[in-house]
Amino acid sequence: MKETDIRDDKYAEKIKYYATEDKKVLMKHEKDFVKVSCPACGKLDANFAFIKLRIQYLECNNCRTIYASPRPTQEILKEYYQKSKNYQFWNKYVFPTSEKARREKIFKPRVDLLIKYCKLSGIKSGTLIEVGAGFGTFCEEVKSRNFFKRVIGIEPIPDLAESCRKKGIEIIEKPVEEVKLKSIKADVIASFETLEHLFNPRDFILSCSKLLKKGGLLVLSCPNMFGFDTLVLREMSKSVGGEHINMFNPESIKILMQDCGLVALDVKTPGKLDAELVHKAIIIDNFNMDDQYFLKHLLVDRWDDMGDKFQKFLSDNLLSSHMFSVAKK
Repeated sequence: MKETDIRDDKYAEKIKYYATEDKKVLMKHEKDFVKVSCPACGKLDANFAFIKLRIQYLECNNCRTIYASPRPTQEILKEYYQKSKNYQFWNKYVFPTSEKARREKIFKPRVDLLIKYCKLSGIKSGTLIEVGAGFGTFCEEVKSRNFFKRVIGIEPIPDLAESCRKKGIEIIEKPVEEVKLKSIKADVIASFETLEHLFNPRDFILSCSKLLKKGGLLVLSCPNMFGFDTLVLREMSKSVGGEHINMFNPESIKILMQDCGLVALDVKTPGKLDAELVHKAIIIDNFNMDDQYFLKHLLVDRWDDMGDKFQKFLSDNLLSSHMFSVAKK
């Protein structure tokens, strides 16, 4: 998979423009940002990590999660996402034009992996809820497998919720923290690339747990701060900063899930873009690797024959910046 498969370069300037405009709106509320403890372990012991786009990031001395503090409140973030021009642009242009590639390269393998974990855990059918259903491709792909009797998407962003409805997906248009289901409990709750955006990931996971059956699975994906591109590029990484205010790692995500009363079953890093992202940062963005002779040789001089092999090594050894975790209630 290449980055252009999921984000066509022709949209890069527009994405950058709308993201910048959204950020200006967000930063108008900067005086109302609040200090928080570590979103993974809850400790207050942290050191300064970096500043990106005027937001300060700290690194927890206990579990090494990197997180924004002070940060926008939940109310500020809710309004921000509902009115985001960037998400409207993605919904109208980026997602539709890249959906075929995303389905093949991201969502089909993701559904395969999820069903594999279901079978290993004895889950044979029932209800799946995706929190943060986005453009609806994952829910659509899950429905096509006929593994679950019922598939529900939770999507609070109006434009994206409407896109899901047009695909025939059952949608609840509100944050999961506000969702109450009286008649059913989910066998599986999945949420992809959501945890890093949240004011309070702990409340999010506890809210998901309330909707989950005993023995049900919570499947999450989010950036891994111990991943290759995030460790090398730090605040220059596309995974870091902006809307991403929680940067977990394989150990800290386990701590968070266990503190929420779940049993952590597995953490994988199936990412496919780390090597390419660093390669492009060197070639296009002039990221300085002059003192990293081996990596520069590997990712520039030997890129054509070693790029894919190096990426596989990263993905297989918990070293990709894309993290996939599974927990059981």
